[in-house]
Parts: sequence; structure tokens; C-alpha cells
Amino acid sequence: MDLFRLDGEVAFVTGAGSGIGQRLAIGLAEAGADVACFDLPTSEGLAETVQRIEAMGRGAHGLTGTVVNEEDVAAAVADAEASLGPLTVAINAAGIANAAPAEELTREQWQQMFDVNLTGLFTCCQAEGRAMLGRKRGSIINIASMSGSIVNRGLTQVHYNASKAAVIHLTKSLAMEWCDRGVRVNAISPGYTATPMNLRPEVAEQRKQFEADTPLGRMAEVDELVGPAVFLAAKASSFCTGIDLIVDGGFVCW
Repeated sequence: MDLFRLDGEVAFVTGAGSGIGQRLAIGLAEAGADVACFDLPTSEGLAETVQRIEAMGRGAHGLTGTVVNEEDVAAAVADAEASLGPLTVAINAAGIANAAPAEELTREQWQQMFDVNLTGLFTCCQAEGRAMLGRKRGSIINIASMSGSIVNRGLTQVHYNASKAAVIHLTKSLAMEWCDRGVRVNAISPGYTATPMNLRPEVAEQRKQFEADTPLGRMAEVDELVGPAVFLAAKASSFCTGIDLIVDGGFVCW
């Protein structure tokens, strides 16, 4: 269906070297978009993402930097447009996660979480928005988490939860600020998903509990986030802005 096609679109995806970001970058290309892929210089999977997109006959461009550096992000967006054309879609998937009891959480650990997950994401939205607003066209998708709406049983991650709750409200705020200027801003909040981040040593023993707590009885596969992302990027969602699309297997219902 043409409503779900992205032919002729140019996308910019952060965190494109692994996990959800990598799969969504490839998913946008599968739907027809050319994709600029941004991740840390140390990313081991960024080149693979670019290669897989190019193998489909789509344009791809690998870019490195960090979302906490405004100059890195601004330069990456400019480079993406110079290489692939005017930016029309962006997915901000770069993020970190870790755990610590609240009473032991250091200020440094708290600050790093917000620097990456919230300030870094806003820095990306700002650069992407600047590129799109002048042309009055664009769709920005922020990867939040169901942890921005609920508290995960057994996980000591007050800083992570708070950062993702802020991402959801940031998304809504930007959507309302830019709604009359042609740029839509939405969020996707995944539930427990089988990515390296959710297979970390500190949560590996809890995987069975994660699955038991999810009404559908399992974790999501990264493939299952492609459809929601393509929907929010495409004409199919042209009347959607400021939404938090929860993709959690029913978790928040319980």
C-alpha cells in the first residue's frame, strides 16, 4: 500500500549500529527510504547497517559522533542532507540503560542517563527540526519506553524510568510547538524487547519474569517495531502527532 511506502524519503537514524536503532534503519530502507545512519565512533555494527541498506539498492550513509555533542549532531544532519538529500524522517533511538538502587545511585550515573537519553535526544530533535521546519515537512520519531509510563517490577532504574518519562512529554511538547509548521513528532514506547540492552548481565536472570509479566507471554523481537516505525514515518499516520505508541505486548494493561 502506498500509504506505508517511504520511496523518495530521506531518513536520519541515531543508534543505528545496534539493537532497535539498527533494525529500524534497515526497516525504513525496506519501505523505500534512503537512510543516514548515526552512531558512536566505537560502534561495531554501523558499517553492517550501511552495507545491508545498500544491498537493497537504497542510499545509505554512515556517520559517527555522540548525541551529547551539539556540533557532532549538527554536522551529521548537514552531512546526511548533503549526501542523500533533504531530511524528511528521523528516528532517535540512541540511548543507554543501567541499574542501581536509588539510595546508592551516584550523581554521575544519574547525570549520564539524562545527558544521553533526554538532553542528547532533544539535541537531535532540535537539529532535525531545524532542517525540516523550513520546508514545512517531516516526521520525527523518538524511542521512549513503557518504563516512561510504568515502573518495572524488580528493576532498580529510577534514573532510566525518569528519563524515558521525560522523553514522552518532550515529544508531546515538540509536537504541539511544531504542529502548525508541518513537522510531526511522535514516540514509540517498546516493552521488553530482545536486544543486547535487555540481555545485560544485571537483567538476564529476570527474563523469565519479564515474559511472565507480559500478557502475550514473551519479549518482543526487534522486527516487531518496524511496522510501528514505518507507520509513524509514512503518510499512513499523517493525522498523528504527539502520540506515544506503546508496543509492549499488553504489559501496561496489567
